[in-house]
Amino acid sequence: MAAKSMSRTRVIIMGAAGRDFHNFNVFFRDNEQYEVVAFTAEQIPGIEDRIYPPELSGKLYPKGIKIYPEHKLPELIQKFDVHQCVLAYSDLPYETVGHKIAWVNSLGPDFRIMGPKTTMLKSNKPVIAVCAVRTGCGKSQTSRKINTLLVQMGFKPVNVRHPMPYDPDLTTQIAQRYATLADMDRYNCTIEEREEYEPMISAGVTLYAGVDYGKILDMAQKEADVITWDGGNNDFSFYKPDLLIVVTDPHRAGHEVTYYPGETNLRMADVVIINKIDTADYENVEKVRANIERVNPKAIVIDAASPLSVGDVSVIRGKRVIAIEDGPTVTHGGMPYGAAYIAARKCGATIVDPRPFAVGTIQATFEKYKHLREVLPAMGYGKAQMKELEETINKADVDAIVVGTPIDLTRLLKINKPSTRVRYDLQEIGKPDLLDVLTDFVKKHKLRKQSKPEA
Repeated sequence: MAAKSMSRTRVIIMGAAGRDFHNFNVFFRDNEQYEVVAFTAEQIPGIEDRIYPPELSGKLYPKGIKIYPEHKLPELIQKFDVHQCVLAYSDLPYETVGHKIAWVNSLGPDFRIMGPKTTMLKSNKPVIAVCAVRTGCGKSQTSRKINTLLVQMGFKPVNVRHPMPYDPDLTTQIAQRYATLADMDRYNCTIEEREEYEPMISAGVTLYAGVDYGKILDMAQKEADVITWDGGNNDFSFYKPDLLIVVTDPHRAGHEVTYYPGETNLRMADVVIINKIDTADYENVEKVRANIERVNPKAIVIDAASPLSVGDVSVIRGKRVIAIEDGPTVTHGGMPYGAAYIAARKCGATIVDPRPFAVGTIQATFEKYKHLREVLPAMGYGKAQMKELEETINKADVDAIVVGTPIDLTRLLKINKPSTRVRYDLQEIGKPDLLDVLTDFVKKHKLRKQSKPEA
C-alpha cells in the first residue's frame, strides 16, 4: 500500500473480484489524486484475504493492495481515515444499495458509484455487448447464438468474458486466452468459470478473460473482426458497445427496474430480449414489456424462449432426484429454481430437498440463501468447495441427478449416481430476430472480414 498523503483522497473499493479491479485499473491505478487503501470483497465465497498484486496495482502501490471481507469496512474506514467508498459490484436490489449508502455515510466517507463514461474502454474493432437485468436471465445462450451467427456470416468474433478471477494468486489471471477445453485445466478454472467458457470454446469461438481488460482488449483486437462482450451478473460492459443487447427474465418480472445496475443496462439497450416466455406467466411477460416501453421506448424488443432438452429422460422419469442448478443464478441471482428443476418436474421426477445432505461450505450456502429449498447450487469456487459439492451429491439419498449447469459436471466430479444433463439454447420467436439485428449492424458499421489475423 502506498504511503499516506494528506493531498490524496483515500479510497476503499467495495467489490466482488470483477468490476472493482476494473475500476481500479482504468481510473485509480496511476492516478496520483487518489490512494486506494483497500479492496473489500462480498458475494463470492473465498475471494477475500488476498493481495491485489504489484504486477497489477502499478507504481503507486509497490506492495500491492490488501483485500478484506466487506464486513470489516467500519474498522478499515477508521484505520485508514477513508474519504470515499466506491461500490463496484452488481446484482443488488435498490434497497440493499440504499442500505450500503447509509452504512458508508454513517461512518463518515462519501459514497460513489462509477458509470460507463469513466470506466468503459474504447475498442478499435466493433463491439457487441450482451448484458442483462439480473443474473441468470440467459446471457450465455444469447451470447452463444450471437457468436455462432457471426461465424456463419463469415466473420471472426472474439468473445471477452466479464472477470471471474478467483485464483488466490491473481498474477495467474491477468490476461487469459481460451481456445481449447484443455486451456481451462491449464488455468485451473472453477466450476463457475467453466460454465461460461466451455460452451463458447466448444462452439469454436476464442475467448478471453482475466483481470486487466485493457491488456485483454489489446490482445483480442489483434485477431478479431468483431469483439463480443459477455457480461457477468447484471453489470454493464467494460468496453464501449456499438450494439448493446440486454436480456430480461419474466420469471422475475419487475426486477428489470429495481436492481442495480440492471436498470442501467435496460435504459442503455439498443435491443432488449424478453427471454423464457415459454415457461413464464403471460402477465409477467407483459409486465416486463411495459417496463421496457416505459424506460426505453426506442429499443428493439425480441421475444425469445429457452427450450429445454434432457439428455436421457429415462434416467430421471419417475425417479427421486436432486436438481443441480447454475450457482450464481440461484444464489445471488435470487432464483429459487432453474432448468434442472423445470425439466425434472416435466419428466415426472420427484425432487428431493438437498439440504439434509449438504456439507461444509455447501451447507453454509443454504444458510445464507434461505430461499433455496429444492435445488442444489453448483458451487465450486476452488478445489475444496468442489470436493464438498461432490460429497454432498454422493451423500444424497436419491436415485439420480439432473444437472442444469451449462457444463458436464461428471468431467470434474466423481458422482456415484446416474445423471443426465439439461441443455437450453436461445430461440427467438417472430421478427425481428438476432440475425436481422446483426445484418443491420454489419451494414451500419461496414464490418470487414480479415483474410488473416493481424500481426
